[in-house]
Amino acid sequence: MSEQNSFLKAVRGLHPDKTPVWFMRQAGRSLPEYRGLRADKDMLTACTTPDLAAEITLQPVRRYGVDAAIFFSDIVTPLYLAGLEVEIVPGKGPVFADPILEPQDVDRLTSHQGFDPDCITEAAQIACGELGETPLIAFAAAPFTLASYLIGKTRSKNHLEARAFMHSYPDAWNRLARWCADMSAAFLAAQIAGGARTAQVFDSWVGDLSRADYQTYCWEHSRVVIDSAHAHGVPVIHFGVGAASLLDLMRDAGAECIGVDWRLPLGEAVKLIEHGPGDRFAVQGNIDPAVLFASSEVRRDHVDQVLAEGKKAAAHIVNLGHGVPPNADPAVLQEIVDQVHESR
Repeated sequence: MSEQNSFLKAVRGLHPDKTPVWFMRQAGRSLPEYRGLRADKDMLTACTTPDLAAEITLQPVRRYGVDAAIFFSDIVTPLYLAGLEVEIVPGKGPVFADPILEPQDVDRLTSHQGFDPDCITEAAQIACGELGETPLIAFAAAPFTLASYLIGKTRSKNHLEARAFMHSYPDAWNRLARWCADMSAAFLAAQIAGGARTAQVFDSWVGDLSRADYQTYCWEHSRVVIDSAHAHGVPVIHFGVGAASLLDLMRDAGAECIGVDWRLPLGEAVKLIEHGPGDRFAVQGNIDPAVLFASSEVRRDHVDQVLAEGKKAAAHIVNLGHGVPPNADPAVLQEIVDQVHESR
């Protein structure tokens, strides 16, 4: 695949001739073809069945003509493959049968060392075999987000259980977070072995952390995941939800491209991310998912504004500021792809 590909150039901070676009959660519940395929299969079965995971990965590329595919999976897939008993419950997300409640539980959990990556690598190989010049993005969770699913019997809105554990038992927390980092790193490696050309590290819950807590408890573990992808020769997109106060710290974790949610204009994000005039980073985002349900005129104006803000960065990859909602109209997403492509 040519390194002149617009997405591959943009993710490295090299200004492409054409602005690339893809959507987080572009493969999934918003697509009727996905719902038909998943009708009688649970999520983790779909994630670990190579031909099924590959087909779901490919569906939005065929439908929309987006400039990158994201590997279809779930952030807990490597833990499931490692032997942890977990169920993805509709409306609740991942639920572990034996969660971490006390520091000694970390030793029990981290005794699960590694997993068989073959089904993941095979799925990536199948997808890449059909993608042609469209790059595949490997997918994994940042350690804080992954660990937050493992701690406590219930999960509060602001992940109080995970944060309380982090403060109360810092040594146990660091052992857990490093184990999560190693699991996510191995998950990325399996996808890269199958042909993924970029990785995205998702920190869905990082916005619940203060700057001090991110620096003290999370930064170095996220860096482990990002460094692991770099060791395999691929650039990294680092995305966090509600992370406006952390963008410079996320930059220092080493990714070439920083994902920005809808809460902050991209031009302001660029000022936070860059050290100085000669220090240029790519940004990804940040269409507000709410405009998917607004009028066509409102939506077009908003996308034009995002495109204009993105020009303030070294390179810009158009995306939503978070994932595609399950009730989004595929026709609306197609209109956005067409608008971005026409803007070139």
